[in-house]
Amino acid sequence: MRDVAIVGVGLTRFGERWNSGLKELMAEAGLAALEDASVSSRDVEMLYGGTMASGKFVGQEHTAALMADQLGFSNIPAVRIENACASGGSALRQGYIAVASGIHDVVVVGGVEKMTDVTASEATTALGGAGDQEWELFQGITFPGLYALIAKRHMFEYGTTEEQMASVAVKNHENACKNQFAQFRKSLTVDEVMRSKVVSDPLKLLDCSPISDGAAAVVLAPLETAKKYNDTPIKIMASAQASDTLRLADREKLTELKATKLAAQNAYKQAKVTAKDIDVVEVHDCFTIAEILAMEDLGIYQKGKAAKAIADGETALNGKVSVNTSGGLKGCGHPVGATGVKQAAEIVWQLRGEAKDRQVKDAEIGMTHNVGGSGATAVVHIYKRAD
Repeated sequence: MRDVAIVGVGLTRFGERWNSGLKELMAEAGLAALEDASVSSRDVEMLYGGTMASGKFVGQEHTAALMADQLGFSNIPAVRIENACASGGSALRQGYIAVASGIHDVVVVGGVEKMTDVTASEATTALGGAGDQEWELFQGITFPGLYALIAKRHMFEYGTTEEQMASVAVKNHENACKNQFAQFRKSLTVDEVMRSKVVSDPLKLLDCSPISDGAAAVVLAPLETAKKYNDTPIKIMASAQASDTLRLADREKLTELKATKLAAQNAYKQAKVTAKDIDVVEVHDCFTIAEILAMEDLGIYQKGKAAKAIADGETALNGKVSVNTSGGLKGCGHPVGATGVKQAAEIVWQLRGEAKDRQVKDAEIGMTHNVGGSGATAVVHIYKRAD
């Protein structure tokens, strides 16, 4: 197995991109990543594209071939990766494996979703396919409802409060204000979150990530030749993925995502680091309770301790550990197929020292955590600046 590095990243602005279609979003992110890596389209040998529900959102299937076409890649293999909201992180893992194995040298990983061209009801139905269609969605429960069940149980077992969950949104919006790519560059207060409309008790509108358009891309290469493309390559120290039951009712516990725990344990072992070594992490905060679970299941905090730590400011920018410096899914936006790749782009900028106003001081080791559905899939990557 060869060491693998990210040598280029590209991102579109996330949000309601009325003047950009799926093709334009793909091209914008992909071309930016190629330029960042000083890579020609002729150098690329493989493409993996993450997208969850492009067929339902815009009527477009066969998206990997479309990505390759838009980016001018001639005759290379291109594969779509669909793994619910973890499609982007899963695509990154497949790209990593392709380079690490020696099969390919230069691989582009992209993620894209165009979600705002359908009604909210249609988007909810499309996203509901990430759960158990027969036993969850058909029975009337949506993803806010599933995460509300998790939140209620966490509150019961550990005393987590709605105000503590609201503090997650406040922190992430504060970071998003510093990110030119973010959908919501607007600060919030705990009171504003608490007063927002209830979606599924105890989750309110401002506890929930939005429907978004956007794309992200990264370029991967062997670490041994990475400086040919970029002066500051970022090494992928670990790539791990795990699964759990698709249906929430079959889980061992409601207050943890087992797939996250297993993937994190594997990643720490690969990278030869511990949770205490992580300086900056992008976690999957599709709902505010999800960030609390992530911080516990990644081992950064003990179970039941993360909510208070977040409310106390320990995970703010340049706190004990900087979490969701991009604004996370909540503040930056959540075009589901793009999110996992966007997370990697943010960590690359942090480790290069290029994150501008949201830069984490002396960041050396970063992590990304991408979840599919209510936790049936989790993908964890760990990164550091190459020596």
